[in-house]
Amino acid sequence: MSPEFRDRVNKVRERINLRIYGSKAFVTQFLRYLSVPLSLVSVGALIASYGYALTEEQTQWVGFTLKFTIGFYIFKYFSELFYDFSPVDYVRRTRFEFILMVYMLANILVINLFGFELNTEIGTLIGVVQFSDLLMFAIQTYFLVFVALELGKASRLLPQLRISPPALLVLSFGLITLLGAGLLSMPEMSTNPGGLGAMDAFFTSISAVCVTGLSTFDVSTVLTLKGQIVLLVLIQLGGLNFITFTAIFALLANPGVGTRFKNILRANYSVDSLETSVLLTGQIIRFSLLFELISAVLLFFSWGSKTFSSVNEQIFFSLFHAVSAFNNAGFSLFPAGLADASLGTNIPVGLVIAATIILGSLGFSPISELFSRQALLNRRRRPWVHFTVNTKIAVYATLILVPVGTVFFYLLEANSVLLTMPSGIQWFHAFFSSVTARTAGFNTIDFGAVGLPTLLLMMLLMFIGGSSGSTAGGVKTSTFTLVFLNALNTIRGRKRVELYRQTISAELLNLALSAFLFTASSILLGIFVLSITDGHLGLARIAFEEFSAFCTVGLSTGITPQLSDAGKMVLMLSMLIGRIGTVTLAFALTVRRKDSQEYRYPKASVQIG
Repeated sequence: MSPEFRDRVNKVRERINLRIYGSKAFVTQFLRYLSVPLSLVSVGALIASYGYALTEEQTQWVGFTLKFTIGFYIFKYFSELFYDFSPVDYVRRTRFEFILMVYMLANILVINLFGFELNTEIGTLIGVVQFSDLLMFAIQTYFLVFVALELGKASRLLPQLRISPPALLVLSFGLITLLGAGLLSMPEMSTNPGGLGAMDAFFTSISAVCVTGLSTFDVSTVLTLKGQIVLLVLIQLGGLNFITFTAIFALLANPGVGTRFKNILRANYSVDSLETSVLLTGQIIRFSLLFELISAVLLFFSWGSKTFSSVNEQIFFSLFHAVSAFNNAGFSLFPAGLADASLGTNIPVGLVIAATIILGSLGFSPISELFSRQALLNRRRRPWVHFTVNTKIAVYATLILVPVGTVFFYLLEANSVLLTMPSGIQWFHAFFSSVTARTAGFNTIDFGAVGLPTLLLMMLLMFIGGSSGSTAGGVKTSTFTLVFLNALNTIRGRKRVELYRQTISAELLNLALSAFLFTASSILLGIFVLSITDGHLGLARIAFEEFSAFCTVGLSTGITPQLSDAGKMVLMLSMLIGRIGTVTLAFALTVRRKDSQEYRYPKASVQIG
């Protein structure tokens, strides 16, 4: 482009900007406000189309609503592009959205001018025969992407709310739990006449959002394909955290996220700086999808003799179990979990799922430090640079706890549950049970048949859990490590806790001890209440159930459906508190004030022990 032509274009654009300046604020703000109720109406229409058996006329209205909404988004985008003082820069900032809008606009023009659809032609070229299903899926996918982008822009208002990050975290989990329960209770989501009952819907939704895996019914037979898809989405949202999804779309729509909003990510993922939290947000979604995709592909080729009704079902089963494993949820589409007779002794499936569970339980910050491109380049250029203490704890805890749990499980059950199995299979079940007990909830054996010593071992592993900032539950390996080292140093008479040639601050030790005590006290309280509501089921079994719920593991001896409504409510509350975190919940429910440090009381002498 010549300088003369560029100057002419700039002059024309300047005249246009001057002409439209007066209406810019009103038009853009009006379209932004209008998009919110329209998005809600369209989401409701889409939910109704999936959750209820609609008549042909109602289906047409739903289709019209979705198409009208997409048309509005196209008009809104190009209006904002027109009113922007630098359209080229605007396209660069929103290139993903620009591509979607141009494609949809081209599709509309082709339909009206030439009478055919681009989606259908693309389906013909790639050999997909279900053209109508492809078109409907494409329209709904476009719609959900547009709505997500609009919600991301609306999330700019979050920093203006006078709500602390922990409180907003609690509200986000509560909101998505209510939404999930409402979706699962719709008639088309289950095989039950009229849909799931309120208790079952809420329990399943909380279990999925809290990535636990406990269920009051068999999800493989009671939930329809639509219900299983909803369950899959709830697991993904719960594992990565609903706020993180909102943050990602906010970053897509507006890179300048406020400091208060960054604090939410900082509080949730235990990162050291606000800049790191923003960078980690993008890495969370990339690594999660990458590991889940790799796991799904490996599972697809590992089912062995297991037969599926179609390739689509095999793909869905692979994807579901990959997402459930990485997010440490433990939900399975087989009636008996991975111990289902249809799987036989499928070691490859077990190993893939175990590896996926371990990756999900490491924590996103250690995963970023271990696998990100920038971290790999830094280690290659500066090999003397060591991992952070947080990453070392996460890795070493896994390397210690998994083998120790494997050996003890084998020794305790070699003459019981594992007695009739070959030696190699025995070690496989011991290894898988050690991995899944810390956080995931998958099972390759019937835990209702194991002995009391093994249940106690599993409770200890569940209590320790995975790493901080991960999809895992439990008190977390870092918390357990700091409490253990603090107690050990106290016995040895040392005043400082040092780890990997670094000193652990008193604030961190106090926070770890608080989390440890809150978690232990909450679990004991839950067991006490369950002993009142469902004591007839046996103390060991209800204790195992409470540990599994609060530590968001999902293992069960099979008594979950037998619990009373009061007992189920105890487990629901335990799962929610355990997923959010006891310390986070305490911060959310209390108003913190800044204490004065201008004075100090005399030291007290208190007898200990």
